[in-house]
This record gives sequence, C-alpha cells and structure tokens, in this order.
Amino acid sequence: MIRSELAPDPTTRLAVIDTDSGFVTVLAKRAEAAGWLLRTSGGAVPPDQLVAMKLNALLVDPAVLGDDAWRYLDRVCSLLPDLGVVVCTGRSTVAQRVRGLRLGVDDWITKPSHPEEAIARIEAVTRRHRRGRHETESSPVLAGELEIRPDRFQAFVSGESLDLTRREFELLHLLAGTQGQVLERETIYQRVWGYAMAHGDRSVDVFIRKLRQKLEKRSPEWEYIHTHFGVGYRFDPEPSADAVPQAGPPTPAQASSDDRGSQVVHKSFTAA
Repeated sequence: MIRSELAPDPTTRLAVIDTDSGFVTVLAKRAEAAGWLLRTSGGAVPPDQLVAMKLNALLVDPAVLGDDAWRYLDRVCSLLPDLGVVVCTGRSTVAQRVRGLRLGVDDWITKPSHPEEAIARIEAVTRRHRRGRHETESSPVLAGELEIRPDRFQAFVSGESLDLTRREFELLHLLAGTQGQVLERETIYQRVWGYAMAHGDRSVDVFIRKLRQKLEKRSPEWEYIHTHFGVGYRFDPEPSADAVPQAGPPTPAQASSDDRGSQVVHKSFTAA
C-alpha cells in the first residue's frame, strides 16, 4: 500500500469535476487526510463560482464537459491565472495534451491513475503557483512616479504614502500587474472582490474614481489608469497631457521595455 508522507495543509482548497465515483471517493479520503478542503461536482462549475470558492487547484476530466470542454478550460485559465489546473482523463492524443497545456493547464494525468499520484501532482502544481505568487507579490512595482509595495500593502510617490485602503491597494496592484492590458469590469470585480458582479453594480467604477483622485493629487504629471468605455480599464502610465515637459533622467518605468503578447489556441476536445 502506498502511504502518504504529506503534512496536513488546511489552506489548500481543491475542486474536482469528475463522474468517476470510485476515483473521487478515494481522492476525497486522501485530501481529507491531508487536511484539504474539497468540493466535488459531476459537471461544469461556473467560473464565477470557482472565484468565490478561493481555490488553490482544480482537477477536471474534460470528457465530463463534452463539447464545451476546451471553451471551459480556456475561460477558467484566463479568468483564474493563479489557479492550478490539472486535467485527469482517459486516453488522449499528443495534440490534445499540448493544446491543454498551451491554454493554461498546469498538468495532465492519464487515467487510470492512482489517487495518490493525483494528490502529489496537485501538490506540486499548487506549490509552484504559491512560489511564483510569493515572488511576484513581494517585488516592488515601479510605474511612472509610483512605487507599489505588495509587502506593505501600500503605494508611494516620492517616498510619500498614498494612504490607500486595502481594497484600493488590491485594485491598483491587479491593474499594475496586468499593465497595458484592458481588464473588463466583471474580471476586475471577480479578481478583487472574489465573486461575480451583480447586474448594475458600480463598485469598480467608484473605486477606480477614488484611486484616480489619490494618484492625481500626489502625481499630477502622470496619468495611470485609462478608461475603455463599455469595456473596462487599462493601467499604462503616461505623462499627463497637461504636464510641462521637463528634462531629466527617465523613470524606472520609462527605462524598461514593454513586451506583451499572448497566444490562445482554439480547437475542440474529443475524448478518445
């Protein structure tokens, strides 16, 4: 018998989308023994519900999702980049596995698979995500005259604090971490507030306005947050149109190059 050497980790939250009752039952016992919090489902869980669960990992069998499998994986990986996604399914082709990994899947397990191996792979995935998140969150972000300090949950201009609330900081940190990209209001709300945005909710716009006011007061010569009407917002520091050009060394943000790009593959999943 294979025995687990894992220490309990009460912070690990796992969701499983699978209809293999035997596999899920054993997996649930192992997860419980490791101190994990587990949610199981026999069908697709809406991505906004996954956000609300504050998961560390998702184990999914695409065969359960049918023709919507690739679309669902694409949506989940795009909306929840910090979520560890592990596919556990039957026989598949190289092309299918490659496509899944390029969509954002972290690991691919072929059934039949021992639940102990699945647990170990989920652990490895969540460990990598936590390590990467810690490195990203602890590093200062320089943008225009702004210095964002995740380790202090605060931002500074010329050494002076912007005096942000926690929610304002989380919003600024999210936007700065996706510099140059347009984020939809719904995506911002789900990432910052942790659940789906209700129809007509203007919380994102209200907090963006407050954040802008604080930035404009301390750094009037820079424009940081740009509105894309009907869509959302983009963080991209630019000298304000009203600012008077001054000679001087470039800021750290100006000196750094910007190389952005993304690639998403679209095909359909067919269980072999």
